[in-house]
Amino acid sequence: MNPELVEQITKLIYEKLQSQTVVTDEQTSSEVEVKFWNHHADGQSSPSASDKKMHQTLQDEIEEINIESKPVIGIESPFDKDELASLISKTPARIGVGRAGLRPKTNTWLKFRYDHAAAVDAVYGDVNPGLLESLSLFKVNTKVADKEVYVRRPDFGRKLSEEAKQLITQKCKKSPTVQIIVSDGLSSKAIDENLEDVYLSLNQALQGLGLDVGTPFFIEKGRVAAMDDVGELLKPKVIVYLIGERPGLVSAESLSAYLCYEPRLGTIEADRMVVSNIHKGGIPPVEAGAYLGTVIQKVLKYQASGVSLVQKEQ
Repeated sequence: MNPELVEQITKLIYEKLQSQTVVTDEQTSSEVEVKFWNHHADGQSSPSASDKKMHQTLQDEIEEINIESKPVIGIESPFDKDELASLISKTPARIGVGRAGLRPKTNTWLKFRYDHAAAVDAVYGDVNPGLLESLSLFKVNTKVADKEVYVRRPDFGRKLSEEAKQLITQKCKKSPTVQIIVSDGLSSKAIDENLEDVYLSLNQALQGLGLDVGTPFFIEKGRVAAMDDVGELLKPKVIVYLIGERPGLVSAESLSAYLCYEPRLGTIEADRMVVSNIHKGGIPPVEAGAYLGTVIQKVLKYQASGVSLVQKEQ
């Protein structure tokens, strides 16, 4: 997506989020004004032709997102067609697809095989290096180099290699407020399809909030707990870990954002929190990036994440 369009959508989302009360420091609560940098700042008070075109493009994008697909019923004579259509519209699961004798219908079977192949490709595929380059993300590895080992030994994906630790120490800013890291995880497709929009929107939100952001990078074949090694090396206040989710037969391109306050070796899973299901059929990537900014504010206010954050909010 065009970076300027991402900025416009992020701004609209934040305007909605700003109606809620958020925290500016550890003791007081007030409305936080998020200022957005204007790509077209040239002293003009009226919108330019390019601004109007961008606005129209934005409206078209929103309309496209809001279009609902008509449910397809594979059963020829259902007992209650309207009720079945209602059920189908509420889930992406394969219900009401019908059968041909004892077997699935041809279209259903072909779609199943297609979705299965897409899931396999997501796990075993590689992230587009051009995407990482365009976002200035340098790459490091965990203790696994082979994809089969990565799938069979999750523990190896939770630890950075010694070379990775040295490179991160050399290239990254120490003790930032927010550290963004990215990993293909179990879906390279999730990164290819969603990372750019989430990343640009998240950075726009953090910039507007005036938060100190560290040097972002990409971990190849990483697991969620790899953030603990990063926490030990860089000592950030908050880590945001964008990682590909395990693919299913509904979506092979779903992205998750894990957050943790001061992750270190020994951090328990209850101290992590996650915004999941980020993709075109779930949480829109740009919306997810803007929302993560508000979550980070809350984590910094309470100096906690996960279950501890929930307990402190009560």
